[in-house]
Amino acid sequence: MENPLIDSLASAVRAAPEDVPLRLHLAGLLIDAGRGTEAVVHLGVALGQQPDSEQARELMARALQPPQEPATPGAPAPGGFDWGSAEEQLGDAVPPMFVDGSEDSGAPLPPAYDVERHDLRLADVGGLTEVKKRLHAGFLAPLQNEELRKLYGKSLRGGLLLYGPPGCGKTFLAKAVAGELGAAFLHVSLADVLDMYIGNSERNIKELFATARTSAPCVLFFDELDAIGQRRSQVRNSGMRGTVNQLLEELDGVGAENDGVFVLAATNHPWDVDPALRRPGRLDRTLLVLPPDQEAREAIFRTHLRTRPVEKIDVRRLAKATDGYSGADIAHICESAAEIALMDSVETGQVRMIGMADLEAALRDVRPSIGPWLETARNVALYANESGEYDELARFLRKRRRG
Repeated sequence: MENPLIDSLASAVRAAPEDVPLRLHLAGLLIDAGRGTEAVVHLGVALGQQPDSEQARELMARALQPPQEPATPGAPAPGGFDWGSAEEQLGDAVPPMFVDGSEDSGAPLPPAYDVERHDLRLADVGGLTEVKKRLHAGFLAPLQNEELRKLYGKSLRGGLLLYGPPGCGKTFLAKAVAGELGAAFLHVSLADVLDMYIGNSERNIKELFATARTSAPCVLFFDELDAIGQRRSQVRNSGMRGTVNQLLEELDGVGAENDGVFVLAATNHPWDVDPALRRPGRLDRTLLVLPPDQEAREAIFRTHLRTRPVEKIDVRRLAKATDGYSGADIAHICESAAEIALMDSVETGQVRMIGMADLEAALRDVRPSIGPWLETARNVALYANESGEYDELARFLRKRRRG
């Protein structure tokens, strides 16, 4: 419904956009008229000009409240409770307050852990061509080709350990593996395992494997394995040693077969993982997941900008400028650029698109986060690689230094 006073005030605000009191008066009338969405726009501009305005903050809180339903005759006052109506509705249907547990409803208990399903495929992972080739040859091909596996006597025992700098997509790769296998996905973090009471952490490990077996085929993915399965020689807490022992027992399939359970794990620091976890038949295959290459960086930029209002974005140029950045770093750059455009829109009152200038400004503020990891990895490659297990890491570090 048209309101002449609101229309007149709106015209006055357009003529004097810097007049904050006039804009606040208009916002108050819009809220009273049930037009809170329009009021929010004016209040955002007012707060951009006067961030400390208490009146603007109070009006914004009112504008963001959901519209009140009109009161119906006979309804209790707001905040009250209609005891008579409640008594009529409940009647004799109130269940007993206590049960003795002698009757079993027969309904199955809900699973202790959530099992997910993903439609991701390796093709959805941008770049990382060599990683995907090795992942397919060393892990997926034997699982997906049963006849050839039997012909060559290839065992399905053992798991795969993904390692590399933080924020480079190890979890995303694990979900893509589950999608390739058409398997369920069970993501295990430190909080799912560790418990303050003695024996509970071991029980949690046992329940996780039991859930994976009942959900087979299932990818059981241990995130931050160095925290869950850290070296027992460095652990003083007997509870943590017991947790690692239980994990070893479950990986070996003691007491239950692990058919259809594909164990994957990820860590930033494989040198802190207990060596027993990496012996044959356990997590005996490793795959180094490095920072995204240029193709992958372009794909990551496109993914994080796809649902945002952008214009004239040169993703190739951005990808070239972010060599050495992790996927998480690139996501942070996109988030920062969106924040710059949003704040500018609030201050000017004009919504605008995210442009290259915003992304370049964000890029100047966001630095690569993998520096500390590279320093630690360099020490390991130089002084703790007698067995040659980190040869691939050493080659990457040499190539990076030359570049």
